[in-house]
Amino acid sequence: MITSAELTAFGLTAFAGLATGVGSLIALWAGKTSTKFLSASLGFSAGVMIYVSLVEIFQKARHALAIPFGERGGSWAAVGGFFLGVGLIALIDRLIPESINPHEAHTKEEVAAHETVPPGTNTLKHKDQKKLLRMGMFTALAVGIHNFPEGLATFLAALREPSLGIAIAVAIAIHNIPEGISVAVPVYYATGSKKRAFWYSFASGLAEPVGVLVGYTILKPFMGDTLFGILFAAVAGIMVYISLDELLPSAREYGEHHIAIGGLFAGMAVMAVSLLLFM
Repeated sequence: MITSAELTAFGLTAFAGLATGVGSLIALWAGKTSTKFLSASLGFSAGVMIYVSLVEIFQKARHALAIPFGERGGSWAAVGGFFLGVGLIALIDRLIPESINPHEAHTKEEVAAHETVPPGTNTLKHKDQKKLLRMGMFTALAVGIHNFPEGLATFLAALREPSLGIAIAVAIAIHNIPEGISVAVPVYYATGSKKRAFWYSFASGLAEPVGVLVGYTILKPFMGDTLFGILFAAVAGIMVYISLDELLPSAREYGEHHIAIGGLFAGMAVMAVSLLLFM
């Protein structure tokens, strides 16, 4: 039987994942993207994710693992789980080509180049349209693959501690917005269809709730202190990797260095205060 806590956690996961649709709306219906705002937002998201991973999630993993393994053994197991998560997401990055990898930063010049090509016109040759559409489809697939572990991370955090789950869901939702843009833009310029571009982008975000349904269904019968601790430590590793490999480089590419760093520490400060308020 599904509990109310599981439903709440699943709802937060769906909210985070489907933020890719928000990214597509920004790309397709809004005016020119404010790169400074995007830079600050990505930096903010990185600050939230790094702080909560190292200060809260990793510590909870260590405490959970101390129950079966003792303090020293639990600490070693938590460190192992952390780098297991880093290795998992790094492997995913290695297997996905750089050109479609959502963890590769896109420069302001690349964004501007997309914005200056009139969609739905004969400016693009048929071969170029097919190439752009293929890039959009593969980017959607890449985003979906990345969103599987992110969805499980959000769900497990929300299941263990709802206030922590909300913070992680918001941070992941912010970082999913530019991923939605990276899916929608090439599809739109290849087809001229805003509707088609939106649905490709929206569908890529479905991987987060789908990842929860698959992952949690498999793991639920085995869930205990040991498995929870390893998973939580791995989640911390995944989130730190994403922040350092994707969010901060992208934040610096979209805006100025100081804006990205300002957003980073603002995110840390907000996360620190919220954790203190809900202790």
